[in-house]
Amino acid sequence: MTGYATAQTGGPAQGSSDAPQAALGLEIRSVNSRFLDLVFKLPEDLRGTEPALRELLSSRLKRGKVEVRAWIEGRSDSGPPAPNPSDLQRLVNLQDGIQAWCPKAAPLSVAEILQLTSRQQAQPGRWNDSLLTLAQTTLDGLIEAREREGQKLAAMLKDRLVQLRKLAKEAQPLVPELVAQQRQRFLDRWNEALGNAGADAASASAQDRALAEATAFAIRIDVAEELTRLAAHLDEIERLLKKGGETGKRLDFLIQELHREANTLGAKSSSLELTRISVDMKVLIEQMREQVQNIE
Repeated sequence: MTGYATAQTGGPAQGSSDAPQAALGLEIRSVNSRFLDLVFKLPEDLRGTEPALRELLSSRLKRGKVEVRAWIEGRSDSGPPAPNPSDLQRLVNLQDGIQAWCPKAAPLSVAEILQLTSRQQAQPGRWNDSLLTLAQTTLDGLIEAREREGQKLAAMLKDRLVQLRKLAKEAQPLVPELVAQQRQRFLDRWNEALGNAGADAASASAQDRALAEATAFAIRIDVAEELTRLAAHLDEIERLLKKGGETGKRLDFLIQELHREANTLGAKSSSLELTRISVDMKVLIEQMREQVQNIE
């Protein structure tokens, strides 16, 4: 299911040199997927939190391709931090000592100085607690967004259930009508074939044979069992939608069963009208299948 949430907080500790300007941000995006696929885009200072974030998201999400992006404003987004004078003085002293022993050693470049001072200023783990707390808040927002989408999907599925029930109701009276038509067709053919025989014999023979052929035909095209199972699947889907919770995989299975019944209905069809009903059912079921795969 799709969803989006973001949150931001201040620095991890009061009194630190960059607390007034540094801020931690977190963004979680979710798009449709049948399985849970977690992708993390974290700066170097926050890489250590990935296992805890993965465990947190896995405990509350079951489906979706989820992208988690975190950043530290005032550092990553605003360029490298300005080196502290004490760090610069320490590097100068080290450089002077090294060049005293190795006169040919090249002096440090600006890029190297920034890289070294940023490593010195980095404090691994100091953002961890703040990020995990922020992740709880952001995840709550994501789940709320997914729930709102879930309500819309449930409304769509209920509408398709109504349409499928209507099509099933249209199909029910067609089979007896088809059997009666086929029986009369058999009678007409037998009467025509036995027209030169006696009227009573021809009529009796034609009627018996037509009855036998009509019975076999009725058994072959009978879709009452398929319509009964289809109605049972529709009832179960409606029950799951009312119940809520983690129903995505159960709904996915029921949609497959609906598709199977609609296929059988089409295979047994002996009229254009029943074929049309089968095709319309499969169109609706396919629409449901695409959305059910998104429901958690």
